[in-house]
Amino acid sequence: MSFKNISIETVGLHVGEANYARQTSQQVPYKKSGVLTCGGISIFGDCSSIGGLAAVTIGPPDSGTKLPFTDSLYVLGNSQFIGDATKKPNAVVIAGDLLVTGSTDTGNKGRLASRFATADAKPKPFDLEHPTKGKGHRLRYACIEGPEVGVYYRGRLTGSNRIELPYYWKDLVHAESITVQLQPIGDRHFHLNIVSFDNKEIIIKEADDKPIDCFFHVYGERKDINPLIVEYEGNSWEDYPDPNYNPNKVDSDKKNTKDPRFDGPPNTITK
Repeated sequence: MSFKNISIETVGLHVGEANYARQTSQQVPYKKSGVLTCGGISIFGDCSSIGGLAAVTIGPPDSGTKLPFTDSLYVLGNSQFIGDATKKPNAVVIAGDLLVTGSTDTGNKGRLASRFATADAKPKPFDLEHPTKGKGHRLRYACIEGPEVGVYYRGRLTGSNRIELPYYWKDLVHAESITVQLQPIGDRHFHLNIVSFDNKEIIIKEADDKPIDCFFHVYGERKDINPLIVEYEGNSWEDYPDPNYNPNKVDSDKKNTKDPRFDGPPNTITK
């Protein structure tokens, strides 16, 4: 049986045995707009090549209609996709490019293969509008790379022989990884010698007739996380031995940067 050119004016049209509109209180009553429910399979658009693949299958418009658009679905308003937690991964599959013009919150989960490949295989650049030349000009810098997770503290020392490091360095930096560079200012100093150092302070040898005036750089390796495994066997970043740095293996909220299985001495040892 077929019906052609039917106009139905009703608050609801229900196909199948179950009328789900009546089972959800916030969906009734409908005074102006109607409700269409189908307890079985629904197919929209031209799905001649695939048939029904899900409870709802949507294809592009029939080419014979000569419509001015080819999109299969256009949604104006908010949408929710709630995946099945028992079917990880791939609760939502998008086969093709995805354009997002607003912000995204992924909870740092998922397989951003392209992003990781770019970060691991090439210099880590950051790019910004040129601060002096302005619009139409860019400035591109790149991160310093090395075989450690390092931090630094720099400044100028005058009137003292003691560089006091930030108070939290005692819990952040390996004392045995500290290095110090001193650059005298003016022509009064030829030598500045380090007497002692740790992750709390740097002591410099004083000269009676020459007050200290110098720039300083202090470097150290972080101890609140495991040291880098600099060399390892593998074909990609996914082969890194510590799984805590692989979002496909460990969720961000369960990541352990002090995993005892991968703990060890710092990569830079200076005493």
